[in-house]
Amino acid sequence: MSGNAMLEIRNYSKSYGGNKKAVDDISLSVMGGDIFGFIGHNGAGKSTTIRAVVGVLDFTEGEIAIDGHSVKREPIACKRVTAYIPDNPDLYENLTGIQYLNFVADVFGIGAAEREARIQKYADLFEITDALGDLIGSYSHGMKQKTAIISALIHEPKLLVLDEPFVGLDPKATFTLKEIMREMCQKGTAIFFSTHVLDVAEKLCNKVAIIKHGRIIASGTMEELTEGHSLEEAFLEADGNE
Repeated sequence: MSGNAMLEIRNYSKSYGGNKKAVDDISLSVMGGDIFGFIGHNGAGKSTTIRAVVGVLDFTEGEIAIDGHSVKREPIACKRVTAYIPDNPDLYENLTGIQYLNFVADVFGIGAAEREARIQKYADLFEITDALGDLIGSYSHGMKQKTAIISALIHEPKLLVLDEPFVGLDPKATFTLKEIMREMCQKGTAIFFSTHVLDVAEKLCNKVAIIKHGRIIASGTMEELTEGHSLEEAFLEADGNE
C-alpha cells in the first residue's frame, strides 16, 4: 500500500452467488485533496465497491486501506476517519434532527463547542435549522439527505465517501454540497463519490475512474481522460471501445 494515499483499493473483487463477479480486480488510489469521481451505469459495481470501502460489505479478494489502515483488520481505525453518505440514507425516524446529529457527534467524541458550531454552520447552509427540532420521520427525502450530509461532516473526516450524492437534492442544496466538497479538499480531505451525473463530475473532480461490468475501463486525471473533450464524450468513447 502506498504510504500517502487516503484510500487505497488493490485488486478488489466481489462475487455474488456462483462465479459472476460484480466487481472484478479493481485498483485505485485517492489522495488527500482529491475529489475522485467513480462513474458508470447502474449495476456497474459502484455501490458494491463503495460498501466494501466503508465496511458495510465483507470481501475476501483484494485489500482496501484507509489512511494506511486495513479495512478488514482495523475497521474501527478506518471508521474513525471516514464518513459515508449512502444513496438512500436510513436515519432514526423517532429522533429529532438535532438528537440524531448529537448522537453522531457522541459516537465520534466531538466536544460541545465544536459540534454546536459545525451543526449551526451546515444546518444554516442547507437551510434546515428551523426543522432540527422536528422528528426525522416527518422529513422529506431531501431533508433526510441534508441531515445525513451534516451528520457526515460533524467529525471532519479525512475521507468522505458518497454514493450518488446529488440524486434527490434540489439545485441549491446541490450547489451547497459542491462548495463544501471543494472547501474540504482544500483542507486536505479525500473525497470518493459515485455518480452518473457526468457534467457535475466534470466540473468537480480532479480524478475519475470509469467502471463497466465490474471492471475499470479508464482512469486518471480529468485532463488525461478528457483530452480537450467533455467527460460525456470520454465516457461514451471508453464505453463503446469495450
